[in-house]
Amino acid sequence: MAGPRPVVFSGPSGAGKSTLLKKLMKEYDGVFGFSVSHTTRNPRPGEENGRDYHYVTREVMQTGIDKGDFIENAEFSGNMYGTSKAAVQDVQAKNLICILDIDMQGVKNIKRTDLSPIYISIQPPSMNVLEKRLRDRKTESEESLLKRLHAAQVDMEISKEPGLFDVVIVNDNLEDAYEQLKAALLEEINKVKKINMSS
Repeated sequence: MAGPRPVVFSGPSGAGKSTLLKKLMKEYDGVFGFSVSHTTRNPRPGEENGRDYHYVTREVMQTGIDKGDFIENAEFSGNMYGTSKAAVQDVQAKNLICILDIDMQGVKNIKRTDLSPIYISIQPPSMNVLEKRLRDRKTESEESLLKRLHAAQVDMEISKEPGLFDVVIVNDNLEDAYEQLKAALLEEINKVKKINMSS
């Protein structure tokens, strides 16, 4: 695929991925872009086709998966979600670093494609810290919280597999974690800036 190397971000809910991504997007405006995922669920109020998601039928999505058009896909609560190769190429065509925020299953799926992204795992310092962060959000039922914690435990174990991630960042201090993240992406960021300056 032509264009800047995409970045795969993974890590459990509560590890601080979205906070770090927001900082990155703010500091490097016009360098990063998000791919628009496909889903079979119905749009929620205010969501727009092609901006929030590409809303498709199960048949259309399954056909695309069977043809190999998707770099990763998964099913949650009876709905299918996935990232198509075309969605990533759309971002790369704008000379942006495509950010893919993907679960561990998706990471393993992407390993089997020719995408060749930079793999970054954001991890909490410990399960205790993660549990406190999730409880402080006060957005979850106890059952949902325990499910997230169980998924996080599995995620943290898998992230230790040698060679799975290029960089594993333990987010116990936001500023330190952010500096590590920038260092990991600096080469790609500079390439994009250089091309933008010359165009």
